[in-house]
Amino acid sequence: MIPQKKQEDNLTSKIKQCHIPAAIRSILGTAGDVCILNGKDVFAGLSREKLIIMGCNTRIVHVIPGIMKAAEELDAIVAFELTATEGGLDGGYTGQTPASFVNTLIDYAQRYSFTKPFIIHADHITVKNDSAAEIANAASLLEAQLAAGFTSFALDASFNPLADNIRIVGELARPLIEAGYGLEVELGEVKPVGSDSSLTSVAEAEEFLRALAELEIHPQLLAIDNGSKSGNYLDGQLVTIDLERTGEIFQVARSFGLSGLVQHGITGTPLHLVGKLAEYGIRKGNVGTLWQNVAHAGLPPGLMDAMRSWARENGRNIKYATGVFKKEIDSIPDDHVQQIIQLAYREARDFICAFHARGSASKLAAALDAGPCA
Repeated sequence: MIPQKKQEDNLTSKIKQCHIPAAIRSILGTAGDVCILNGKDVFAGLSREKLIIMGCNTRIVHVIPGIMKAAEELDAIVAFELTATEGGLDGGYTGQTPASFVNTLIDYAQRYSFTKPFIIHADHITVKNDSAAEIANAASLLEAQLAAGFTSFALDASFNPLADNIRIVGELARPLIEAGYGLEVELGEVKPVGSDSSLTSVAEAEEFLRALAELEIHPQLLAIDNGSKSGNYLDGQLVTIDLERTGEIFQVARSFGLSGLVQHGITGTPLHLVGKLAEYGIRKGNVGTLWQNVAHAGLPPGLMDAMRSWARENGRNIKYATGVFKKEIDSIPDDHVQQIIQLAYREARDFICAFHARGSASKLAAALDAGPCA
């Protein structure tokens, strides 16, 4: 009988041989041990598993090795991601361009011997109106992300009326479909903490997905507004996620061939509730502000004081200080880096376990092993 660890290694080796996209192999070059997979393969392969892939918006890079360490130990797949505002063509408010983000992930994976498969996801490629300029900007970002090595994409035109959302997604999705990469679409804007939700309806989800199917667009994931919030929950504030509505929309999504739903706004959600989400069709859970909080906890006090002062003086959320102080953040002393890594590692372990994603890498490998090499 082959030991479990040896079986895992064999399956992971086959994934690397057969399922890393050709364009990604070219980007990886000599970094042959790094395993970046197509989001489409990952979510299709795990569609029958009641688990949630953790999407990590790593605004401050020092958290990345800790997340990788947890995923390695727990045999888990994770997605590393940035939104358009976090990491656009100009670096967004974190100072990370698509190319620098991918290069950072590859570098950390090599340095920290990270062998598990992962996804690089373009989160919230947001189109807030139907102007030609807005759509052109999104198309330019998509082009840069494809060239950089992203393997999964979230088109978010949810700010627009449904008909415009459908039309915009139909236009922007074409190069992604041609490349064969994973696709996430969105209905319903997830509001910041302290604002009211407008829950996505079952009928709206059905109309949206049917219209996309008629355009021959078949996403793997659908993000909805189910009552969650983005950012940090305030002390004493209730977490109001409508699980029943989530489950109803999941059934509609499955009828159109989707793998499942996406949960935004997880920071601050109790872990016991997070675990329930998998029962209602959530297959990807985005964790963003948490990693910023973790990094802030480990930054030198003087640097944090300077960032808070900048935020107060400019009337901005402290997240916008990330790019302003990027040089200082990237050059903090090693003892602070190690503290952040350990904090991120512990949080990542907790979330991977709560998401029922422990062993997800081997489950995916077994699913992909049933098919031929790409």
